[in-house]
Amino acid sequence: MISVAKVQRRNAWRYYVRGVAFGDGRRPVGQSLKDAQEMAGLPPGVWRGRGLSALGLTAGQVVTARQMKLLLGEGRHPGADHMERELLDDGVDPETARLATVLGQPIEEIEQRKQTPLLALDFVFRPQASLVVLWALGDDRTRRIIERAHEQAVAATLRWLEDEVAETRWASGRERAKAPALVVAAFRHFDNRNGFPLLHEHCLIANRVQRPDGSWYALDTVRLYKHIVAADTLYTLEMTTEVCEKLGLATVPREVTPGLRPVMEIAGVDQELIDWSSTRRRRIEDVLEGITDEYVRKHGRLPGERARHSLAWWAAQETRPDKKAPRPLDQLLAWWRVSALLRFGQQMVDGLLERCQAAGAVIRAQVGPWVDTALATVDVAAVVFTVRGIFARRHVLAEARRHLLETLRGRAYVPGIDSHIADRALERYGRQLTVPQKGRRTPAPDQLSYTADFAWPIRWWIAGSDGKPPRESTRYERARVASLTLQNAIRAALTAPPARDEAPAATAPAAPPTGDHDQAAPPVADHDQAVPHGVEHPGRTAAQTPAQRATAIHAHQQAAMPQEYLEGRTTDPATWMTSPQNLARIAALTRAAETRGRTVEGQADQTKHTDQVMQAPAADATSQQHHTAQPDQGRGASPDR
Repeated sequence: MISVAKVQRRNAWRYYVRGVAFGDGRRPVGQSLKDAQEMAGLPPGVWRGRGLSALGLTAGQVVTARQMKLLLGEGRHPGADHMERELLDDGVDPETARLATVLGQPIEEIEQRKQTPLLALDFVFRPQASLVVLWALGDDRTRRIIERAHEQAVAATLRWLEDEVAETRWASGRERAKAPALVVAAFRHFDNRNGFPLLHEHCLIANRVQRPDGSWYALDTVRLYKHIVAADTLYTLEMTTEVCEKLGLATVPREVTPGLRPVMEIAGVDQELIDWSSTRRRRIEDVLEGITDEYVRKHGRLPGERARHSLAWWAAQETRPDKKAPRPLDQLLAWWRVSALLRFGQQMVDGLLERCQAAGAVIRAQVGPWVDTALATVDVAAVVFTVRGIFARRHVLAEARRHLLETLRGRAYVPGIDSHIADRALERYGRQLTVPQKGRRTPAPDQLSYTADFAWPIRWWIAGSDGKPPRESTRYERARVASLTLQNAIRAALTAPPARDEAPAATAPAAPPTGDHDQAAPPVADHDQAVPHGVEHPGRTAAQTPAQRATAIHAHQQAAMPQEYLEGRTTDPATWMTSPQNLARIAALTRAAETRGRTVEGQADQTKHTDQVMQAPAADATSQQHHTAQPDQGRGASPDR
């Protein structure tokens, strides 16, 4: 999981060099960063990224306090002191020598325009809670494997940001260029502010990148923010897969917040252990529940995605404890083990890895190392459309990585298959909305917006618990049911005999997915024989239909999906009647019906009185019409005519 913070103020480097670089503690005033880290037993920060060579740095080199001040505090070259002395020795005046060490636009010029300079972005990488528990209470080998997987996942995510996302901008954003070289200062921490285990890493990405001509410009930080979710899913997928493959583990979905997307945790890690390590999370959730209730009372609805993030941020700020004195990892490990032993006993603590491996063996026996690209394509498209309506490639790519995480359950996957699934989902089921306009810059491929021609899934209500009224299903719950509907249609296709004259490569058109299991759902398009990541099932035959061929390697996915997402859900109409929204609608309809009834009664009385007055004249007129009627009036023509 990834969270992001801005490094904006000119003295922001003080917070990071005194706190973040010192294990989120308070470094004593007057003590050097290096000495303080050594005395506290903390690992020093290291440099990462491909842009280090342009600054005379190397990957893995230790980050010093002076370098942080120059780069993150003044926007200058990390080796500005040495460069400035050389220029002064050559006779250059001090101001010119100082400006020569500035990377990009000087901070003073930005502040003169009444703007706040952005110096860096703090990307914080942390694994799931179950992996943190396994790392804190496991043996040395388990801990090394998890730490190594964390390093590889962070490196893979930074490489992806450099290759696919990072851009530099100038001329107020009108001009852009690829920036495949970032400068990153990384600091690893082992615990949270309460002293409980929390393996995480702060990666300070400098807001300065070099163009091919050698000049330095600011990053397009808006692009980085937009791709945070896709980067988050990549980090989680990379780390979870590596740990599960090395230790023989598997994952299971855990619903943290009802109605929202579950977290894929390591199978076998008890919920009690997760709660023990997540003390700060529990405090945040308690405060968040009260804030959310207040939001519902004020707005009359549940908060949306953006509102949930804002409420969670406020809850985290209100429950944030003061800084602590940092301790070395060996002392933390000993304290964590004693705390867990006193609470859960030796058998539960020492047998943690064995239980995880036993649970993982059961799941891995059901889940094969195959990816059905045809099924993944339509599943990803249906979920993204149901959740967002209008989406971009980054949303589809993030959902493709979630699909791999949820269906493979920790099994290894072919590199690049996530991009392949995303591209095929856009190609087959996406409809481009962004139209290039004359005189404007042509948008990049990942800046295009799409939608799909699916029908919007129906809503339903979730049965209330603990005395709470029913609630409306979330978009994610409707998206999951739409996905399950597609899977049920594929399974049902197995019972239909294939037509003899059916072409082997026929492609069935996709019908709209719905939230109703009784309605028909689209069959999945067939596999492309030239797909680089498509996996052929050894038992498939030429006589199978496209849907049957998709189902041939779909059995392993059934272990990940169905029942976990449907428990507690209901589509019973009797439940709808008791929902707060429907009660209000019923009351409004009742009032409207009563008003219409009174109006109709008044109109009926007035009509009756008018009929009585006009009865005699109307009768006379009718009699005259009968006397003047012709014999053949209203009849067809005579055959003689």
